[in-house]
Amino acid sequence: MSPTPSRPMLGIFWMLVTGLCFVAVTALVKYMGPRVPPAEAAFLRYVLGLVFLLPMLPAVRAAHLTRRQWGLFTLRGLFHSGGVILWFYAMTRIPIAEVTAMNYLAPVYVSIGAALFLGERLAMRRIAAITVALIGTAVILRPGFREVEPGHLAMLFCAVTFAGSYLLAKILADEMTPAVVVAMLSIFVTLGLAPFALAEWVTPSWNDLGLLFAVACFATAGHYTMTMAFAVAPVTVTQPITFLQLVWAVLLGAVFFAEPVDIWVILGGSLILSAVTFITWREHVLKRRPITPVSSATKL
Repeated sequence: MSPTPSRPMLGIFWMLVTGLCFVAVTALVKYMGPRVPPAEAAFLRYVLGLVFLLPMLPAVRAAHLTRRQWGLFTLRGLFHSGGVILWFYAMTRIPIAEVTAMNYLAPVYVSIGAALFLGERLAMRRIAAITVALIGTAVILRPGFREVEPGHLAMLFCAVTFAGSYLLAKILADEMTPAVVVAMLSIFVTLGLAPFALAEWVTPSWNDLGLLFAVACFATAGHYTMTMAFAVAPVTVTQPITFLQLVWAVLLGAVFFAEPVDIWVILGGSLILSAVTFITWREHVLKRRPITPVSSATKL
């Protein structure tokens, strides 16, 4: 069977749609604000999104999971649950552009984790790219020149936990179908979030439930269109398009939420994404098994 021919323009189109979907997610969560506690909001987003799992249930029932795989799914659920809570918390505490820019760190942490835990070689060029990404983080935070808020710290740890979740997904994807991996993530994250949500439960309004269901819809659509982009074009083509998410986030924050445009956030985010794009390009040139994901692949 011949490989599917590359269609770069179609891949770029689907990645543009992916970016719009994830920007819609951030806009809805920002609009909802802190009325619903972060853990509860994250829990409700996943509960309402379980409806999208129905077509995947036959594949889940047919999977014969080993004790080790159950353990990996449990660990991934814990990592991802923590990341989602931190992301919802940061979104209500710091500007949208800063959340978006710092989310680009997750693929960098994936690259480091792949070297530490998956036996990937950490060459000097990759080390240099990681250093550039860390400089970008320092440009965004500017410690000593501005107050580093709890939302910033939440995003630093959020990127780490999403990276851990992605690395575990890489291991599991080699052993079972994507449908099982996706479905089990949603199930375990829902279970993982439940105790945190119940600990500070606030009865949500119908408006809040509607917003969170829309978040689930846009998040699911974003992951679907991202898959479509990967199917028709190499990641080296689609990766740079993720920079537009930062542009849209800046515009969204400025126009709808009166957030000031911070040139340092744009510069820092550009440095981080440039580093991620370089690492991805090197993987393509060396024809290695791709490890580094686009930033969209490490979202909620």
